[in-house]
Amino acid sequence: MEIKRDAFKAYDIRGKVPEELNEEMAYRIGRAFVDIFKAKKVVVGNDIRLSGPAFKSAVIKGLTEVGCDVVDIGMCGTEQIYFATAHLKLDGGIMITASHNPKDYNGMKLVRSESRPISSDSGLKEIEEQVVTGEFAPVRDITPGTVTHVNIMRDYVAHLLTYVDRTALAPLKVVVNAGNGAAGAVIDAMESELPFTFIKVNHNPDGTFPNGVPNPLLLENREATAQVVREHGADIGIAWDGDFDRCFLFDEKGEFIEGYYLVGFLAQAFLRRYAGAKIIYDPRLTWNTIEIVEKAGGVPVLSKSGHAFIKERMRKEDAVYGGEMSAHHYFKEFSYCDSGMIPWLLVLEILCREGKPLSELMRERVACYPVSGEINSTVADAKAVIQKIEEKYAPGALKLDRVDGLSIEYENWRFNVRMSNTEPVLRLNVESRCDVRLMEEKTAELLSLIRA
Repeated sequence: MEIKRDAFKAYDIRGKVPEELNEEMAYRIGRAFVDIFKAKKVVVGNDIRLSGPAFKSAVIKGLTEVGCDVVDIGMCGTEQIYFATAHLKLDGGIMITASHNPKDYNGMKLVRSESRPISSDSGLKEIEEQVVTGEFAPVRDITPGTVTHVNIMRDYVAHLLTYVDRTALAPLKVVVNAGNGAAGAVIDAMESELPFTFIKVNHNPDGTFPNGVPNPLLLENREATAQVVREHGADIGIAWDGDFDRCFLFDEKGEFIEGYYLVGFLAQAFLRRYAGAKIIYDPRLTWNTIEIVEKAGGVPVLSKSGHAFIKERMRKEDAVYGGEMSAHHYFKEFSYCDSGMIPWLLVLEILCREGKPLSELMRERVACYPVSGEINSTVADAKAVIQKIEEKYAPGALKLDRVDGLSIEYENWRFNVRMSNTEPVLRLNVESRCDVRLMEEKTAELLSLIRA
C-alpha cells in the first residue's frame, strides 16, 4: 500500500481510506509510538466507523510487536481514551476516529502520559517521518506485549457525575441525538443515575451513518434534533459528533445555541465554585466571554485555537476551565482535556437551579453580543486575502492581534479571520456590541472582500 503524508495534520491523523490512511500506516504508527515515546503500556479504542476494528488491530500489532502492552477498551469516544490514559496511569493512548468527517474517512488522536496531547510540535512530526520512511530499529529478542480488554464505563461515568450535584437535579425532558455515533452507550450507562427522561434520536451506533455524518454544526443536520425537541415539548436538546468530544445544545424552542455563548455560561458556573480562577478562551469570538469572566471575578486568558494549544495553556495557567466557540470544552479535573459529556451535565444542573428555560438564560447574552457564526470561504491564496483585509481594516482600529489569524477590533464591532489547518478555506467570525444590523453589515462587507 502507498504511504502518503496527507493524513498527518497539525493535531491528529485523518484521511480518506485507503488512499490517505491504510492498515499498513496504522501498524507503523503503533511501532513509531513505542520508538518515540518509549511507551510500555498504551490504551487503544475505536469509534463506530466500519474500518475502525481493522485499524485498531493494525495499531495493536505495531505496539505489541516491540514489547508494549495494550489495554483495549473497545468501541468508545475520544474522551474515554483521555480518561483511561490518566485514570489507569498509562504511558499513552491512541483513539481510532475521524470524528465528524465523511464515513469513508478514518484517523487517530494520540496522547502521551497524563493525556497530554501529541501534535506536530510534540512528536507527531517524528511519527510521520517514521511512518513514511518505514525506518524502524530492528526487533531482536523482545517479548511481545500483551493485550488486555478492559471496560472502563463504570469508572468513567462515576467521574462524569462528580461534576454535578445530583440532589439539585429535577426530572427534565431531554432529547439526545447521538447521530448514530458512539455517544448512545454513555447515555444508556448514565440513565439510571439521573432523574431525566431521555428521548433518544439516532441512538444506535452505526458506521454506515444511515442518517448522515454526525456533525451538528452543519445547518442541514440540526433539524433532526430541533424537531424532536418541539414535538415532545422537551426542556433541552443535545447532539454530538461521532466521537462525542463535542456536544451541541438546543433550547426548549428547538433553537440552536452557538458554542460561543456556552463558553461564558460555563465559565460563570466554574467561577461560582472557584473564585478568582483563570478561564481560557480562543480569539475567534471574545467580548462576551471576557465580560462575563471579569464580572464574576475571574481572569480571562487568551490562547490560540486548537486543542493542543488550549490544553498546554490550561496547564501553564492552572486554569479550571477552557472553551472554544467550536464546542470544545476543557476541564482541569478531566486532565485538562475536552469532553462532550461534562458540558451538558453542567448546563442541566444550572437549568434546574435557576428554574428558567434555556432560551431565557441565553437571551441577554445573545442580544449583548450578536455573532455571525463561523463562515467558511474557499480561497486560492489565503495569505494574500488576509493581507488585503488588514490593509483595509487596520487603519483606525483600536486593537489588532495575530494570536490566531488576524483579529481587529473597533469600539462597537470586531472580527477574526484565520486559515484552516486542514482545508484551503478562510474562517470568518464577526461580533458586535448590541447591534445585529452592524454585525450583519460588516459580515457582508468582509465576505464581499474575501470572495471577490
